[in-house]
Amino acid sequence: MSHGKRWLAATGALALTVGAVGGAAAQSPAAGEPIKLGMAIHVLGNPFIQQIVDGANAAAQELNVDLQVVGPEGGSPDEQLALIQGLAQSGVQGIVTSVPGATLADPLNEIIDSGIPVVQFNLLDKGVKAPYVGERSVESGRILGAKVIEKLGGDSATGKVIVGNCLPGYPVLENRQAGVLEALAAAPGLTMVGPFDVKTSATENYAAWEAAYTANPDAVALIGLCAPDIASLGQLQAANPDTLFVSGGYDLTAENLAAIKSGNAYVSLGQTPFMQGYLPVKILVDSINAGTQADLQAGGFIDSGTEIVTIDSVQEPFELPAMTFEDLEVIAGDPAAARAYYQPLVDGRIANWKEFVEPIENEGL
Repeated sequence: MSHGKRWLAATGALALTVGAVGGAAAQSPAAGEPIKLGMAIHVLGNPFIQQIVDGANAAAQELNVDLQVVGPEGGSPDEQLALIQGLAQSGVQGIVTSVPGATLADPLNEIIDSGIPVVQFNLLDKGVKAPYVGERSVESGRILGAKVIEKLGGDSATGKVIVGNCLPGYPVLENRQAGVLEALAAAPGLTMVGPFDVKTSATENYAAWEAAYTANPDAVALIGLCAPDIASLGQLQAANPDTLFVSGGYDLTAENLAAIKSGNAYVSLGQTPFMQGYLPVKILVDSINAGTQADLQAGGFIDSGTEIVTIDSVQEPFELPAMTFEDLEVIAGDPAAARAYYQPLVDGRIANWKEFVEPIENEGL
């Protein structure tokens, strides 16, 4: 059996009723046998989510795990839930999942109550009886808003700022939005336009931003809350070279870094996707192997950190080694390079994760 196996299931596969999960309690592996874990992502094909999967695969290879990765193509929470239930029924001993909506909480808790531990990453619901690994979402929004204001000239800045949210209603993204708006309030002359639903697919995302900008051609800044935005905003700026605007957004994909490098986008915030992938696998392995006395059903929050990147500066969390923009470009496209860079994180916060568990409420501070 290969370790770190990736199984990307199409939407609708392995759909089960929640009731079928009962009795599928996780069992400790026999000596030397790999632990069988499932990982459910909220959308296939997203470069940022793939960086998280790369981190999980690295953990699987190093921690004797057979990892099955599933997810819907279109980002449907219902289809993701069906895939999660399929993982539970297939006999996995633990599940790593994003939680893109409150409707998943009760079904996930039933899986947890059946004896299969769960760890959340990237998107959470506080009603799920499982810990969460992700950014401090409101604070990251404050940071992003402050960086945009700084580029616009500080608290005296004036003009329209367009805000886009690819998944309105998702708690983490709503928290980012709240942080951005809080930061923008420091410059009373700025007027927020939106937030607009800018969709998740690259094509729809660009079209939504183009429409918003066409309706507000005098906007001085455009801020996106999701992974596709910076690439789209860079493309939009390139198509409108005579009307400059400041672009801010999230995630350090190769596409987003290219937009920053070209000068068509200003700032993007990362959320350490390697940690969001590696650490949940580590938590489950520790729990299944009785390496920790932590009660995973008690929940809790572990901060994955915020990365702040412009063409002139790369700020990494947790006292990680300094790197240049060029170094970051390599890491964004090479899972092996990312694994090597994050060794201090694996040896420190990830190995000692129990010391860094906070109340779940701290995620939104």
